Amino acid sequence: MHYVISATWGPTDTTRASLPFIFATSALQAGDTVMIMLFHDAVTIAVEGSHQKMVPFGPPPRFEEVFASNNAEVLVCKPCAEARGITENMLLKNCRVGGMNDFYQHASRDDSKVVSF
Repeated sequence: MHYVISATWGPTDTTRASLPFIFATSALQAGDTVMIMLFHDAVTIAVEGSHQKMVPFGPPPRFEEVFASNNAEVLVCKPCAEARGITENMLLKNCRVGGMNDFYQHASRDDSKVVSF
């Protein structure tokens, strides 16, 4: 299965921001593939050094497992990043800038399920 996850929460609510990554880690542990698209405030999670400072209240942080996985792809919404002054060279090395066409491409695969947080 391929999970396509949209995320909009970032450092303004670290617990909500962590939920897509917790779900993605569960999917990865089950042998599935994952694509997370970061929108709105969530784009800041992909900035180098950012997710290490985000501590959710309750659940353990699972950001690193997703960023380190070869079976996960993390895309950052280009307009959302640009509005916040974030450029591609500021992102973690395994993240890239993308757009709604990328999200659609992943979501339209026959083996995909879309999950929104």
